[in-house]
Amino acid sequence: MRIGTLRHESPLGCWTRRDWRPEHLAGVVDHFWFSEGVVTHPRERILPNGMVELIVNLGEEPYRLVEGAGSDILTSCLSGVQSAPLVIEGPARHTVLGVRLHPARAYALLARPMREVSGLTADLLDLVGPSASELTGRCHDAASVPEIFRVAARWVAERVARAPGVDPSIAWAAARIEGTGGAVSITELRQQAGLSKARLTTLFREQIGVAPKLYARIVRFRRVLAMLDAEAGPLAAIALDAGYYDQPHMNAEFRELAGVAPRDFLATRYPGGVTAADPSASRGDAEDRLAG
Repeated sequence: MRIGTLRHESPLGCWTRRDWRPEHLAGVVDHFWFSEGVVTHPRERILPNGMVELIVNLGEEPYRLVEGAGSDILTSCLSGVQSAPLVIEGPARHTVLGVRLHPARAYALLARPMREVSGLTADLLDLVGPSASELTGRCHDAASVPEIFRVAARWVAERVARAPGVDPSIAWAAARIEGTGGAVSITELRQQAGLSKARLTTLFREQIGVAPKLYARIVRFRRVLAMLDAEAGPLAAIALDAGYYDQPHMNAEFRELAGVAPRDFLATRYPGGVTAADPSASRGDAEDRLAG
């Protein structure tokens, strides 16, 4: 098992993040991640990335959804494809497992239309029933991070194996959008898939969660986030590389999807498309709200 490890230490906090990309689940899972440590700011802004995120909180204290639709208190939860940022509030010390899923295969894992969870963060128990408690319990019982990853991988594989597959034309269209970084003509995509505009949109919302044009915008935005995280160059160059007409066009799109300007994102970013939200808020105030 090849696990990547990133240790972060800055005014934003001190934590260790581990990532695993299992070959046998390629195309289903983008990667598993596990993070533990301390953050100094109580609120985090999680930006859209075109993926479906399954979260298992293994810490003793809960998280709270501050901005976004869904459950107020977050333990084991799943977020569908998002087109706006989420803001969560949590404890200083965290221990969290994440599973980042490709939306086409999350459709199989949930065995329900992805439009039902698009833009939503829902309790996993409400979505999949007792299987959610089994996952959480097994992760709590695991003795190491590699074992937690194996437990989660078996859980995902078992559910996907029992579920009907995604429509091949939609899986192909989603893969094309992802493979081009969102820089693909939806009209050409529809023609190549042999689907009408209405049929493509209906199936895409059913099995991905959002319309194909919006999905392409989110995927292009994700590419920008990756380039900013890698410090790939000045903003003007990143805008052109990502397929925007110019930097003001990218800035406007960034503000719409992220809720902040690119420079504000850079000033407070964590690894993985997350920023500190309300950095002036005190940790004590947040803990008082969670306790109440």
